[in-house]
Amino acid sequence: MKKLIVSVLALVPLCATAQYNPETLRTAVAQPAERVEFILPVVNGYNIYKVDLHTHSIYSDGETTPAFRVKEAYMDGLDAIAITEHIEYRRIEPKMLKFLKGYTGDKALKAENTDLIRNEITESGIKADLQYPVKEAIKESKKYGILVIPGAEITREPVKIGHFNALFTKDNNAIYDPDPLVSIRNARKQGALIQHNHPGWRRTSCDKTEFEKTVYAEGLIDGIEVANGGSLYLPIIDRAREDNLFVASNTDIHPTTAEYYRLKGQNRNMTLVFAKECTLEGIREALEAKRTLAYSAGYICGDKQLLTDLFLASVKWEVVSVDKKKGTRTVRLTNMCSFKFQYKTSKNALPVDLLPFQSIQLNVAKDKDLKLTLTNMLCGNMVHPTATLAVK
Repeated sequence: MKKLIVSVLALVPLCATAQYNPETLRTAVAQPAERVEFILPVVNGYNIYKVDLHTHSIYSDGETTPAFRVKEAYMDGLDAIAITEHIEYRRIEPKMLKFLKGYTGDKALKAENTDLIRNEITESGIKADLQYPVKEAIKESKKYGILVIPGAEITREPVKIGHFNALFTKDNNAIYDPDPLVSIRNARKQGALIQHNHPGWRRTSCDKTEFEKTVYAEGLIDGIEVANGGSLYLPIIDRAREDNLFVASNTDIHPTTAEYYRLKGQNRNMTLVFAKECTLEGIREALEAKRTLAYSAGYICGDKQLLTDLFLASVKWEVVSVDKKKGTRTVRLTNMCSFKFQYKTSKNALPVDLLPFQSIQLNVAKDKDLKLTLTNMLCGNMVHPTATLAVK
């Protein structure tokens, strides 16, 4: 064994000499890319998976490849990502065809039907393979252990009609129809779940349009984005509860998440999915059961009970001293997860930040529990849940 160790050590300088030029000053060390990790609790027997249900790549109007989206999701600490290219709007496609001119000869292929938001479809139809971006992402996902959810975005005029993500699709090439309602029905026939995207985008309110009322009345909507990119749609938290929809917070990313989030010191938007396992079946079951919360810019939105359960599972508390003369107890409150919590102890008190993996001490009256209003959690339009901590 000693001879083996000596032999291995003897190889080290030889390998270094063979790999690097001794006359070269190396200013950077090659090492694996670092992933942001989120430590979150198990809540009611469910793991919390971090998911983005709305992304774009060069195969519609994004700025990166689907393969990069998968690597990016890994770097950002996600567990799953949906690939949801626009079906009707593929801005990069004409540039791709110009790039391939050498393959197509002097009569280069002309892009057709790449903007069906503004133009009617011609007889030639959509020529692109709308399944390809999903396939590329799935292939790349095996390197990083990221779950890829097949999807597509049904994209129409935003003010009167809106945008909708079809999730868990089987064939994106079979979804389009000139009638947006038929397109949504086509996705549903494949067993897709339908998410209502950015319901307040380019509008003066978050109220349902006549088209949306029709779609909702048919029971075609399963979930809705409470947050999209840098927008948090407060009235939608109430709609999700009233219409029994899963809540989502997604990036709808077109550039890189580094420039939109991480370089600004923020975590990317995440849909927190409470599921038994990170599989297509497990994530779908959780969405159908409405076990999701929406995380955006430090806010966590959704069902009141699920918000409270998340907080109580994330913190621990203990009495560290008792002042018998004043009749008070000093309680140490510790945040054991990667999310910041903000709370108030009374209506007129100032909010207090309970940062990840840090503790705060506060006084509690004798024989009283500790009641906290969780001010960075929203269970309605500017409505905050309250957590009660039994102090013994």
